[in-house]
Amino acid sequence: MLSGLLIFAATVAAMEGVAYLTHRYLMHGPLWFLHESHHVEREGKVERNDLFGVLFAIPSIALIYLGTRGATPLLWIGLGMTAYGAIYFLFHDVLVHRRIGHSAKLRSRYLRRIVQAHHIHHATRGRDGAVSFGFLYAPPLERLKRALAARRATE
Repeated sequence: MLSGLLIFAATVAAMEGVAYLTHRYLMHGPLWFLHESHHVEREGKVERNDLFGVLFAIPSIALIYLGTRGATPLLWIGLGMTAYGAIYFLFHDVLVHRRIGHSAKLRSRYLRRIVQAHHIHHATRGRDGAVSFGFLYAPPLERLKRALAARRATE
C-alpha cells in the first residue's frame, strides 16, 4: 500500500511536467487549432480546448483498467493522473476561469500567484509569445512579467 501511495504521489507531481511540456510544445504548437479557443472569448459553455480533458482521460482510464487486472502499479499511476486532472480542473476551470460560479476569495499567496501567472499567460492572445505554461507551479511573478515584456519587445 505504501509503495502504491508513493507511486500515486510521484505521478501527481510528474504530471505538472507533462502538463508544462504538452501545453508549451503541443497546445501552442501543432495542436493550436484546438487550444486557440481557450485564448479567445468563449461563446457558450464549451470550447474546442475542452477536448484535451477527454483526450487526457483516455490513458488514465486505460491504466486504471489494466491496474485492476493485475498490473497494480498501473492502477496507482492512472489514479495519480486522474487526481492531477481533478486538481487541474478545480484550479483552472473553477478558480481561474470561473466556469463554475463561486464567491471564493483567494487568501493564499500561492493560489493568487497561480491565478496571476495564468492571466499573464493569457495576456498574449496568439500562439507565440506566451509565458508560464505550467499550472500548479508558477514562477515568481516578477520573472514572468519580465519574460512577457521581453517577448513583446521582440515582436
